[in-house]
Amino acid sequence: MKHISMNLKRSLEPSKDTERGELMQYFRQRLNTERVGNGYPLIQMARMGKILEKIPTKDLYYLKRICDDSKNFSKKFWWEINPTNFKNGVPIEKPSKPNKMNKRQKIAGIKPKDFVW
Repeated sequence: MKHISMNLKRSLEPSKDTERGELMQYFRQRLNTERVGNGYPLIQMARMGKILEKIPTKDLYYLKRICDDSKNFSKKFWWEINPTNFKNGVPIEKPSKPNKMNKRQKIAGIKPKDFVW
């Protein structure tokens, strides 16, 4: 029979799990479920670490909350981590596409707003 201290030493050793690692695992699992359905390769932990390396842990909690609240987790996640969608922390509004004119309208010089049936 082993002494009780043998079991206690194992439980007293510090765990290597971190908050950040748990969040990375959470994002990876949620994204991979949708990626498998769409035929994309799975994201590994190393890749997820590289994707999230510049984002502080407190911001990962915010990212988790807004992604969970959205209809499409994957779409919201990729939009939020894309730095081109933000300027100084504020979302950039994309300009709307102008209405295209067909050949007859170009020849006649009619603008889409002026053309009424």
